[in-house]
Amino acid sequence: MKFIFLGPPGAGKGTLAAKVAANYNIPHISTGDIFRTAIKNQTPLGLKVKAIIDSGALVSDDVTCELVKDRLAQADAQNGFILDGFPRTIPQAEALATFMPIDAVVNFDIADNEVVARLSGRRVCKGCGQNYHVEFMPPKVEGKCDKCGADLFIRDDDKIEAITHRLEVYRDQTAPLIDFYREKGTLTDIDARPATEVILGSFEKAFPNK
Repeated sequence: MKFIFLGPPGAGKGTLAAKVAANYNIPHISTGDIFRTAIKNQTPLGLKVKAIIDSGALVSDDVTCELVKDRLAQADAQNGFILDGFPRTIPQAEALATFMPIDAVVNFDIADNEVVARLSGRRVCKGCGQNYHVEFMPPKVEGKCDKCGADLFIRDDDKIEAITHRLEVYRDQTAPLIDFYREKGTLTDIDARPATEVILGSFEKAFPNK
């Protein structure tokens, strides 16, 4: 199966994608990973992307699509894949359709206020990097790491202003893809509010592993 995963930041797409990739024996492909691999391997496209990123500019749709096309042509993606973080816009989706048919688009649905609660509760240890959550996985002593005793802090990305901005960008640029794929009859909504194993169960029910 060839999947696209959609959902706002904090929906748990990455965690779900890793589990689905392992269970279905298909690669989890994110644009960030594609960029990093191409740059590391110093491919012609990788060198082009590095120059663009180093200049502070955004990687164009044309270059991004070229990188994705190259990645999807590799042997491990021939029996299926999960695209995570691409396409981000309708022009990217239209470009993707010219070189790769997609079997299913999965929209992990969660309200903005629940995303804010989920992400703003994250805490990270300054010492060892251990992650906590004030509601779902609190430390034994408030503000202190269970493992090393160092102070916990809130990453800039997890501050409410930053989360709100990321959600605004998502709703503006990427959410239109939901209607785009719904009109094509390839979209399936899955509730992203429950625990990961519950969401995975809903996914496997919708898409049985043949």
